[in-house]
Amino acid sequence: MEIIIRPELKKEYSKTEEVVKRAFSNVEISDKTEHLLVNRIRKSNAFIPELSLLALNENKDRIGHILFSKVAIVDGGDAVEALALAPLSVEPEYQRKGVGSQLVHMGIKKARELGYHSVIVLGHSEYYPKFGFKPASLWNIQAPFDVPDEIFMALELKPNALENVQGIVQYSSAFSDLD
Repeated sequence: MEIIIRPELKKEYSKTEEVVKRAFSNVEISDKTEHLLVNRIRKSNAFIPELSLLALNENKDRIGHILFSKVAIVDGGDAVEALALAPLSVEPEYQRKGVGSQLVHMGIKKARELGYHSVIVLGHSEYYPKFGFKPASLWNIQAPFDVPDEIFMALELKPNALENVQGIVQYSSAFSDLD
């Protein structure tokens, strides 16, 4: 299957949110508001337009989306900028066909090109390690909420980027604001 991945355009925001909503419509652990999260992140200072990527099929239909936004890893008075991968969305009929993997690979590549050093993800422990994600606890990096160790992960985009980093991830207020 031929897939094109490119940055999302402002005029596509509402269509992208529909893709995100459908992608999570049958996900048990979802609160079904991921599309609202995407909308809030876009309005925040954590938004990086170049890291809001769409996947299109051969007919140019939107079939997936990935979003990386700025977070900080805070240890007392020290803070290190990182990225959060959230959410990754694929239309239900295209799930388990490699679309999500292509989005993650391209997002990581673009994040490296833009000079970012690390990515944090809260996600499936069987899925994200294939991209190099490891439990964030290996670097003494913690979530700001209770979450099983194996699903809160980090990825170094540059060798040893997290070597001297530790602390609690501080997400943008877009993650906690309610519409």
